[in-house]
Amino acid sequence: MGLNELSLVEAAKRIERGEITPEALVNACLDRIAEREEKVRAWAHIDRKLVIEEARALEGAPRESVLHGVPFGIKDIIDTADLPTEYNSPIYRGHRPKADAASVTLLKQAGCLILGKTVTTEFANNHPSQTRNPHNPAHTPGGSSSGSAAAVADFMVPAALGTQTGGSVIRPAAYCGVYAIKPTFGSINRAGTKMLSEALDTIGIMARSADDLALCMQVLAGRSPASEPSRAPRIGFCKTPRWSLADMATQSHVQNAARVLALAGAEVRDFELPAGSEQLFDNHKLIMGYETARALGWEYFAHGEKLSATLKARLDEGWKVTRAAYDQMRERARECRRALADAMREVDFLLTPSAPSEAPTSLATTGDPVFNRAWTLFGVPCVTIPGGEGTHRLPLAVQLVGPMESDMALLRWASWVSQKLAN
Repeated sequence: MGLNELSLVEAAKRIERGEITPEALVNACLDRIAEREEKVRAWAHIDRKLVIEEARALEGAPRESVLHGVPFGIKDIIDTADLPTEYNSPIYRGHRPKADAASVTLLKQAGCLILGKTVTTEFANNHPSQTRNPHNPAHTPGGSSSGSAAAVADFMVPAALGTQTGGSVIRPAAYCGVYAIKPTFGSINRAGTKMLSEALDTIGIMARSADDLALCMQVLAGRSPASEPSRAPRIGFCKTPRWSLADMATQSHVQNAARVLALAGAEVRDFELPAGSEQLFDNHKLIMGYETARALGWEYFAHGEKLSATLKARLDEGWKVTRAAYDQMRERARECRRALADAMREVDFLLTPSAPSEAPTSLATTGDPVFNRAWTLFGVPCVTIPGGEGTHRLPLAVQLVGPMESDMALLRWASWVSQKLAN
């Protein structure tokens, strides 16, 4: 196994024990990028000299955290002072922020290394990026955190930051076959991240195990590890009102996971979303559209000719959403959020699809976030766990959804689920 293939937990432990240096780990990642980047196209910006110098500086330095010396990829809508931040838009070509985003600062203060900026779709929307799925370059990696998912999946970096407004962390992670968490809304500070939707934008993390994600949450969200569970979980099997949109391979995969977990001792019961929640699967788009159009107002009016036709059309629709309609949907979301919190008192987490299928055979789409939008609007934590293959031999996944603020407990359950499904 090459050093670039180490999980974040394994890499951190070996650095702590002095078995490897941060520079050796970084060089292994950079070598993998040099070998594969032409095919995968996961990276927007890398300063090889800078990251090697920073890795050398960490050798012998005081250990700052459990992640000391570990490299990260940063989605290119998150500001970095020493690397360009271009949002995959010609409007911002060569843009150099004066300050790091809060999330980047937290990583640096923890002794982490910023390996580079990963490709995002244009302004983290739905216009496909140049990134390819590392399992099959004819298939989408998903979006908008395309580069982060592909880079982790292709062993270019052990972990990466992404953002989710609809399904932009969970879906690409599922398509590329890696673990990811979309935390409880507001868990990771968004200062210095290009805002699209004040009500929805959430910074998430991609890595190679649930334990990796838990370490990242300790640093980025300040959360303490959850204790080992003393019993098997109570699981709500939630098909959602959009179950029919999942293909047969996905339906079978999620149903089989429920059976395996029940045989492992879990109490699995059917779970229905609160009345009225079905509206959220569609009306999420109204809230996102209203906020995104206004967040990108300067780009839309001053540089509209530099926007893709895909994004321009989405913003055109967003400007048509009235404040009254927006307020109505926000209130409906708040009502459903309270009802969901009450309903979830009877379970530890929900089991549901991460995506409708394996990664689609197309580079003209980033896939459908139909199994992500409502959870993002609810603000609850979500974890995707890879496993199994679809009809084209690309990764499948299941999604765990927990109550608000249960992120660390959900990751502990995700580790339990991973072990049982692997067996």
